[in-house]
Formats: sequence, structure tokens, C-alpha cells
Amino acid sequence: MQIAQKNFYKKFLGRAGEIKAAEYLKKKGYMILERNFKTHFGEIDIIVRDGEYIVFVEVKTRSGDEYGAPCEAVDARKREKYFKVAEEYLLRAGKTDSPCRFDVIEIEKGQINHIINAFYG
Repeated sequence: MQIAQKNFYKKFLGRAGEIKAAEYLKKKGYMILERNFKTHFGEIDIIVRDGEYIVFVEVKTRSGDEYGAPCEAVDARKREKYFKVAEEYLLRAGKTDSPCRFDVIEIEKGQINHIINAFYG
């Protein structure tokens, strides 16, 4: 039962973080294009437009600092998956010529840290 409760809490915390991140992005003037865009490669939490850029946003939420900084969870393997999912989005949306970037939003103890151009594809 403990594992099930822990997994539920992690999912709840993650979804709450994504909602908070989407609200933050809207307030900053970003246009939300997609939420939880999924392919067989994986998922991108939020896709927004920032001026001419299509921005793929990974949201990492932590309730404490015992596991390190939230952005540290975006390792090389995960970045490779994001690139593939982003490519699929651009193909489906007919936006392969659009400039794009990858941002990470860290939410830790309720505080938001938006890392623009967190990694490159």
C-alpha cells in the first residue's frame, strides 16, 4: 500500500506543478498550444508559443531538496526522448520551419524557476 500511495502522491504533485507552470506561462504572455502531448517516444508537458518560437517545456516539481535540483532529472536519455517527441509535434503541426527551444520549469517548495534554453537539440 505504501508504494501505491507514494506513486499517487508523485503523480498528484506532478500534475499540480504542470497546472502552476501553465498559469505562470500564460501570465508571462506565452500562448499554450498543447498540454501533455504524447507519442510512442514519450510526452512533453507543455508546448507554447513565445513570439516566433515553439517552446517545449518540461516541468519538474519537487516537494523538497533531498533528490537534488529538479532540472537534474532531465538527463541525456530524457533529452533525446524530448527531441523525438518535439520533432513529431512539429511534423504533425506542419511547423517544421519554426524556430524552437527547450525550457525547463522547476517548481520546488512552491517557487518557480524558469530555465530558458535549458538544453539544445
